[in-house]
Amino acid sequence: MGCSCKSSPICLHCETMTERQIIKVIVHGALGRMGREITESLSKEPDMQVVGGVDKAATSDSFVLQGGTRIPMRTTMAQLLTERTADVVVDFSVAEATMQAARSAIPAGARMVIGTTGLTPTDIAEIESLCQKHRGAAVVASNFTIGAVLLIHLAKMASRFFDYAEIIELHHEKKLDAPSGTALTTAQAMVAARDEPFLYQKASKETLKGTRGGETGGVAVHSVRLPGLLAHQEVVFGGPGQTLTIRHDTISRECYMPGITTAVREVVKLKGVVNGLDKLLGLG
Repeated sequence: MGCSCKSSPICLHCETMTERQIIKVIVHGALGRMGREITESLSKEPDMQVVGGVDKAATSDSFVLQGGTRIPMRTTMAQLLTERTADVVVDFSVAEATMQAARSAIPAGARMVIGTTGLTPTDIAEIESLCQKHRGAAVVASNFTIGAVLLIHLAKMASRFFDYAEIIELHHEKKLDAPSGTALTTAQAMVAARDEPFLYQKASKETLKGTRGGETGGVAVHSVRLPGLLAHQEVVFGGPGQTLTIRHDTISRECYMPGITTAVREVVKLKGVVNGLDKLLGLG
């Protein structure tokens, strides 16, 4: 039976595997907690094939998936791309490693889905330049959970009606950066939505330094790091006689997978750089 889908180069409704275009994926940072979850999850998608993994900590030349499938593992993207071709590179590593991977992957014809936090405006500009030069594409997002994207969207709406706001973000104790990239993205989006800074109440007497947290655009940002947490964020707005709290909680790392698989399927259709999963969901 032939496929009747005309609108997408990646058809999800074909009857057989041979009739479906398979997206070949390389996972960068494959041995990290997120990398392992992504590798296992994408390997189970019927329209995707994980053809390799890259991690600087790799001590073996292969990685065995839960089902027993063995995929090649290398310590650098450049090395793996001499042996395998890929349609998409999914990157959840660190900023410096992401840029090294981008300089190899995009010229080789691979699109990128990047969830790494800590990329600077200069880094994003370089990724955009690489995509323009090599007719590539990338989706860059600070958070790939659907709930977090909706939280930011709702927070932007509320920002027009409140003059005071604070963000509390809570993560596991091994998270390297503080505040989280999602918290910064949220604060920046809120300030942009109201087109002016929030009102920030400074403590007239701060008996413990840093108690009021960090501050950007008038939004106080507080970071909590504790065992037992994964990733959580709440935005609290205050006004005369009322408060509004918007909160998102992640229970396990599988929460990121719907957003990542959406980005992988969409990036093969794109040109240039898309910042934020919200654009792919029609919210941007």
